[in-house]
Amino acid sequence: MSEAQTEAVPGSRSFLGAADARTPAARLGVAVVHDLVNAIVTGEIAAGESLPPEVPLSQHFGVSRTVIRESVKRIEEKGLVTVVQGRGTQVQPSTSWNILDPVVLSALVENDDSVGVLDELAVVRGALEGSMSAETARTRSDDELQQLRLALEHMHETVSDGEAFSQADVDFHFLVMTFSGNRLAENITRILFQRALESARFSGTPTGAAFQLTLEEHRRVLEAIERGDSAGAEEAMRRHIADAWQRRRLPIHKKV
Repeated sequence: MSEAQTEAVPGSRSFLGAADARTPAARLGVAVVHDLVNAIVTGEIAAGESLPPEVPLSQHFGVSRTVIRESVKRIEEKGLVTVVQGRGTQVQPSTSWNILDPVVLSALVENDDSVGVLDELAVVRGALEGSMSAETARTRSDDELQQLRLALEHMHETVSDGEAFSQADVDFHFLVMTFSGNRLAENITRILFQRALESARFSGTPTGAAFQLTLEEHRRVLEAIERGDSAGAEEAMRRHIADAWQRRRLPIHKKV
């Protein structure tokens, strides 16, 4: 791998401005889609503008026109572009994008300099997980309660081990979601959560004190579920997600 290729990290360059194209033999189409999605998400190619024609794109990426054609079809399926007869392939406004598509969501997160996307993600997670917590409190069985108690106990046991504690935290959330029976909300939340976990800005650098606060917040969620208190469980989960994000969220410094 050349030095230039090593430095060409996602989101760090203009997809047409680099001197060399990314050409991993087994992942040509994936690389093309990734760079085109990033160019659109970052606004390098704005809504209403057209993608370059197939020939310059194929020359830039070092791939065949067939690969370019298939890649454009993939980003069209994601709602980022539309093919207009006689006018080329035009970029669509963000309202048309499939935000839950893994490639689109990952690009939004990795290029989110203001962490505004992560702020929105926390709000959506709070709403969905709050609703699922309420439903779990209403319908939970004795066996499900025991599984949640064991999950919280595992968080207690791993609170001094950051990596293990974080996984135990995720496991608790996923159990609450699963026990709610709301498969659509669970699926959407899992997608959002998994994409967010790819961002170091989402995970932050939590301290031991933050872990203790997180543990206490999960205890409140479980206690509400144990009581069958739907409103209390919803409020506890919403507050936990909002507060935990604010603890991890780093301040954004404006460039001068």
